[in-house]
Amino acid sequence: MHAYRDQYAQLFRNGRDIVLVAISTDTAEDLASWARDDEFPFLFGSDAGAAVGKRYGAFVDRASGPLDNRTLFVVDGEGRVAYVAAPFREIDPTAYEELGEALKRIAPPADEPAN
Repeated sequence: MHAYRDQYAQLFRNGRDIVLVAISTDTAEDLASWARDDEFPFLFGSDAGAAVGKRYGAFVDRASGPLDNRTLFVVDGEGRVAYVAAPFREIDPTAYEELGEALKRIAPPADEPAN
């Protein structure tokens, strides 16, 4: 999450025309505390029962315990999933390059024409 925070201004245009929501199974209180303490500039959502994660395949139950796939979804302006990185490789710089290119295609900056 810190990599998202550190690249937020560039990748997510400081939230202009793009909304970033990080969803986890942590409680709302834990997420609020973490967001405040680490100064995250984006939204967090609690999926305490993992219903959303299970529905989209980002969270699966296994015999050895639950598994969080760290999946990244980009939803376009029409509400459709337009890009999926499963799993998202948060420590790999090329993952952010790929995400940046996907965001440009899906939600081009106002000063750039759509591809």
